[in-house]
Amino acid sequence: MQIKRITSAEYNLVIALFNDYRVFYKQEPDMAVAENYIKARLQNNESVIFVALVDVDSEPVPAGFTQLYPRLSSVRATKNWLLNDLYVSTNFRRQGIGEALIKTAMDFAKNDGATFIKLETAIDNYTAQSLYEAIGFIKQEAGTSSFTYQAELK
Repeated sequence: MQIKRITSAEYNLVIALFNDYRVFYKQEPDMAVAENYIKARLQNNESVIFVALVDVDSEPVPAGFTQLYPRLSSVRATKNWLLNDLYVSTNFRRQGIGEALIKTAMDFAKNDGATFIKLETAIDNYTAQSLYEAIGFIKQEAGTSSFTYQAELK
């Protein structure tokens, strides 16, 4: 497995994964929406995306991705990150890809000078909650449909 940060020229690596991610969260499939959204975030430098590539028949195949958005903290006087999207294709789950993507995101944020990463997940997404807690994220608050987690970066 290889995890790499994609550039705006490589946006097509995550379009299908992003579409599947949206469908997972009960959105209608729409590849044009997925393409336009990902392309705009990268072209406008509004997010950072990491993709996990897995060799299938000696060809690298996108297996998962994570997308981070910057968050500014006035009190801490730092730029922190919101891990807003994390998705691993069903064919590649339970292989450590999600964990590797999160750890890559954490390393990136720490090297960028961030003091924490935040994320949200659905209240009924027990698999994700277990993963986040195992990596060191602490549950912060519960909304009506999601939990907020935060990991301090040291």
